[in-house]
Amino acid sequence: MGRFQIKAPGALGWSTLAAFLLTMSLVTGAGAGATARDIMEQVTLARKLEGSEAVVSMTIVNPKGQTRERRLSLATKLYDGGKTEKRVYRFSTPADVEGTGILVFDYETEADDVWVYLPALRKTRRIVSAQRSESFMGSEFAYADLNVPALDDYDYKLVREESVGAERCWVIDVLPKTPDTAKSEGYSRKTYWVSQDKHVIVKGAYLDLDGRALKELESQDFKLLDAKRKRYRPLRMVMNNQQNGRKSIFATEQIAFTPETKDEFFTLRYLERP
Repeated sequence: MGRFQIKAPGALGWSTLAAFLLTMSLVTGAGAGATARDIMEQVTLARKLEGSEAVVSMTIVNPKGQTRERRLSLATKLYDGGKTEKRVYRFSTPADVEGTGILVFDYETEADDVWVYLPALRKTRRIVSAQRSESFMGSEFAYADLNVPALDDYDYKLVREESVGAERCWVIDVLPKTPDTAKSEGYSRKTYWVSQDKHVIVKGAYLDLDGRALKELESQDFKLLDAKRKRYRPLRMVMNNQQNGRKSIFATEQIAFTPETKDEFFTLRYLERP
């Protein structure tokens, strides 16, 4: 792509998202009286990498089984002691989206900043927090699905424990505290299946604003990226839309754990480069 280079092709897995070490009390005590909020704090930490560079394919499948393929590069890096994750996406194929870029500043406690650069218009558009439910580049993933939400915007309920494949999981309901939060995401409730070993979401179920089943997420093929901090990533993420019959698949082709990722990647000037 001529932007950033993957230094370890084909080595590990996908990242959309580590600055802190978990305390031993959190790591070992998760099954001993931890609340749903405690568990989701661990999920938030486990989603953060000090830095990464990846190449990802995105496949959009319609109800007839017809597919559209897109390919993109992704870089991430943590700032502010891990309180902010910056990400940049650059699409390379097909021709109608080539050069399209997305820059995200994912903040821990405030509304995220998101900019989309459209090369055909030579214009950058800012996505405000009220638009987080918008589709990410025509896929069944919304912008909100790819960001780390502010923990304080939700209430959490530990529903039960059950297994998803080989992963023993906590099942947690995530409920927006205000109508504005629900509206901006497009969900009245999210339910997550959280791996008790890896502290990652292996399955998700999403209800629309009317309380109807809307989407289901499957995360698969987890790989260890940062052994020191026990950070795993899925090689494959599938979002199924239960209302329109479409699904979208994110699959990693290459990724490297790169704490030294260049700061220049995470600027509007870089986003708008030809």
